[in-house]
Amino acid sequence: MSGATRTMGILTLGALVLTTAYTVALGSNGWLWLAWIVLGLVTLGTAAAGDG
Repeated sequence: MSGATRTMGILTLGALVLTTAYTVALGSNGWLWLAWIVLGLVTLGTAAAGDG
């Protein structure tokens, strides 16, 4: 796993924590969850491309 992929993974996990905290504190926001899902998919794609 390259440094860029590792950084994206850490940012994705951090975004998950922040999105969850926002949801608990202020209620659910579908756009925020959609953005997190897209970020997660991009991170998985980067990891898969790096392993090839």
